[in-house]
Amino acid sequence: MQYKSFLITGCLLIIFGLAFLLREQLTILYTDHFIKSKQEIKLEGHNNYYRNKEYHFLKNKTDFNPHSKQDLIDIYYTVINSGKDKFTFYCPTDWEDCIPEVKYLANDQSTLSHINNFVHPYNGFKHIETEYDSTGKITIHIDKTYMIDKEVKKVKTLLENKNLSTIDQIKTYHDYIINTSKYDSNRSDQNIVKYKSDIAYGPLLEGRGLCGGYTDAMALFLEEMKVENFKVASENHVWNAVKIDHKWYHLDLTWDDPVTPDGTDLLEYNFFLIDTAKLKEIEKEQHIFSENIYKELIEEN
Repeated sequence: MQYKSFLITGCLLIIFGLAFLLREQLTILYTDHFIKSKQEIKLEGHNNYYRNKEYHFLKNKTDFNPHSKQDLIDIYYTVINSGKDKFTFYCPTDWEDCIPEVKYLANDQSTLSHINNFVHPYNGFKHIETEYDSTGKITIHIDKTYMIDKEVKKVKTLLENKNLSTIDQIKTYHDYIINTSKYDSNRSDQNIVKYKSDIAYGPLLEGRGLCGGYTDAMALFLEEMKVENFKVASENHVWNAVKIDHKWYHLDLTWDDPVTPDGTDLLEYNFFLIDTAKLKEIEKEQHIFSENIYKELIEEN
């Protein structure tokens, strides 16, 4: 009986030892035979705020089997753009750098922010988290920023005029946001946070905005108008890009609502639907954007 017990213990030790020595091979075997069958991943459906658009920087994908950094960017964009809160896909066994690239992208706040700029504000994330393990399983968790569609619909009902041209209707929303908001200097200059001024909630419901709030608010009305748009980000600023008659223009409500020394309210149009050449002519510091990411803005149309 004692001999049998020693034999069983010895066999178990050998098995555990082999499992430890061959752990990498076993992981690959598990990935190939158990996870690989799950790799035909599909993203089922999307919400009403999905953008069926492709840009130079990224595009929607139907293949969730990545083999490059660009594939990962496209997958993240597709998932965020769809309105999903959670999505899982898998690294293929024939791309050794997949997990390192996922780790890098998950911590690359700049690239994630640029991805966010190309989706509808209602699908944009406030926080995004990526889980990954040694088997190549990747899960994206998305915490959306907000939903304020009732307020947007109310303003639209108030201001929409079907007799106006597209440019004049954009101007109407531009003026409304600026005239009902003030730039939140306390938050930008002294880090005093009293308002949600960095998102559309601030300008539309609290009367205070930062560049992110102005830009999101304008983007929501552009979406209501069915006007193609995305957000443009420089190192420390963000504004709208708007496509009219097959040409892209810049629209910056923040700079059209300047802060004055005596607090006087001003409404300007220096940054109202101007092309990139004009933007570079009149402002050379805060509006320096990546021409590789926002390539649409430098192309001849």
